[in-house]
Amino acid sequence: MRTYFCSRDEENKAHIGFFEWSISTKKILFASKSPIISPGEYGLFDDHGAQVTSVVRHGDSVYLYYLGWNPGLKKPLFYTAIGLAISLDGGITFKKYSEAPIMQRSKYDPWMVSGGTVLKENDLWRMYYLSGQKVTFNDLGVVSYYDIKYAESKDGIHWNREGKVCLQLEEDESNISRMSIIKEDIYKAWYPFKKKGKEYRIGYAESIDGINWERKDDLVKLDPSKKGWDSKAIDKVEVMMIENKKIMLYNGNDFGLDGIGIATL
Repeated sequence: MRTYFCSRDEENKAHIGFFEWSISTKKILFASKSPIISPGEYGLFDDHGAQVTSVVRHGDSVYLYYLGWNPGLKKPLFYTAIGLAISLDGGITFKKYSEAPIMQRSKYDPWMVSGGTVLKENDLWRMYYLSGQKVTFNDLGVVSYYDIKYAESKDGIHWNREGKVCLQLEEDESNISRMSIIKEDIYKAWYPFKKKGKEYRIGYAESIDGINWERKDDLVKLDPSKKGWDSKAIDKVEVMMIENKKIMLYNGNDFGLDGIGIATL
């Protein structure tokens, strides 16, 4: 199994690499020694970081979607947009499609767009992305607000969006992060969500058509450990079917500071 991930350098800028691991032993077999995608030049949408969000095979090519980010003037404010890089050698090396993002802020997403999960179904490309609504500053700190919206494309590059909300924030929530989606008899999705004043937990939703989703967060029984690297939060998940079992890769405390863990359903 090959897993694409991001890691930060001494300036806190995110770069993208990959590692390959054994399904049977869960041991790392190979890890890239240098980034396959790095931040862009100053002034570009990804000058302070590139973080992989989705990888899709398209004919002989591999499309890698990533978020690029810029810091805001008032810390820790930031802005993100979604870029695309394409591989012609099976996902080993990538070239950015453009120095500009393929999706950025709009009237539906006034603060940011981020975390695009892309599915290709015949000639239809679907993207489920983080839609940033606002950031507030108060005596308790900074609170960001984003939900999950939907976009469609005919080529995976040019995207149409109409503000369709797939996962809406509940009254006591501030964030719903990137979805990991598996299509079986229905669409099934796992995602981190954050209630106000609390750390990230994992939610679950189902959909018949891939557009209208029903949240069933109570079905997830994956809680933080009593101590250690994932004792406060469970964040940034990817679920895959391996040998008739569902495997989840996930981050723990502090947005993945200590690395990547694995859980089996």
